[in-house]
Amino acid sequence: MNDSFGITRRELLRLGVIGGAGALGGYLAGRAGNGGHQMVTPMGPNPHAMMPGDSLYSHGVEPPESLGPQALDGLTIPPPFEPGARGRARQFELTAVEMPIEVARGRTFQAWSYNGTVPGPILRATEGDQLAVHFTNKGSHPHNVHFHGTHDVNQDGWEPVPVGGETTYRFTAEPFGVHPYHCHALPVSEHMAHGLYGTMIVDPPGGRPAAHELVLALSGFDLDGDGQNDLYAWNGVAGFFARYPIKVPVGELVRIYLVNLSASDPSVSFHLHAQAFDLYRSGTRLVPDERTDTVTLGPSERAILEFRLPVRGRYMFQPHQSRMAEAGGMGWLAAT
Repeated sequence: MNDSFGITRRELLRLGVIGGAGALGGYLAGRAGNGGHQMVTPMGPNPHAMMPGDSLYSHGVEPPESLGPQALDGLTIPPPFEPGARGRARQFELTAVEMPIEVARGRTFQAWSYNGTVPGPILRATEGDQLAVHFTNKGSHPHNVHFHGTHDVNQDGWEPVPVGGETTYRFTAEPFGVHPYHCHALPVSEHMAHGLYGTMIVDPPGGRPAAHELVLALSGFDLDGDGQNDLYAWNGVAGFFARYPIKVPVGELVRIYLVNLSASDPSVSFHLHAQAFDLYRSGTRLVPDERTDTVTLGPSERAILEFRLPVRGRYMFQPHQSRMAEAGGMGWLAAT
């Protein structure tokens, strides 16, 4: 997100609390990457009062009370694009950690995670950069990291890394676009269903036009082990963006890096209410593939969406599979 618009990137997710709730409270212990946030006092004399337009539908699944409006900043606001010489060396650290996380109010998931969050950290590079991704397995099962995109087959990341082991994946970041990464240890379905996945953005060498940038990665959580997801969440917490809408300025360009990381569903969709977006499938082209208000994604498919919200108000976004929306996948973009 570009700060030249007169509003900081983090202020966009921090401007007040539409819909109330989520009083003071600390942030979920053990969620890596969210440290250092200041707590924000909700606006108004009664932070729990319903605002005009609120409904039980919009708050059917609540996020944990311990999470404030900034709790998902680290998984929603990507690192900025860094212009520079082509082929720079970049290093990243990923560690497999197995831990329980609270994915909705009173709902705990036994996660296998990268760096303590589901999804894992957002990685960002420029096409042509030379990447070294150091991976450490601190879990109780063999794990690894497989990156989508183009790379040397010897760095494909399917070989299991034993418990306590480590390795370094070295490859060139290409092509530009948005690519998932995930564990590819067998059975892959089990490792992904437990949360071992994340998003990597690869920028074109000249970057993209300045915009307010967001990552939205859809997860499904099977809480009872029956092979069916019980909750759906953008960036790891069901109902979070229904309670804490994402704030963007009216009329300015918004860019969403959208990734489907729900492992057990044959397809999901993203629908933006009241507006259409330019759709860049996989983000590997600089001209849009179409203009629409709904995109369907298979497992690990992704896209870049660009749009402007022309008037003040709340714009709903959701999977168009209603059960997913009602099980935590519905959220708001608030144009301010």
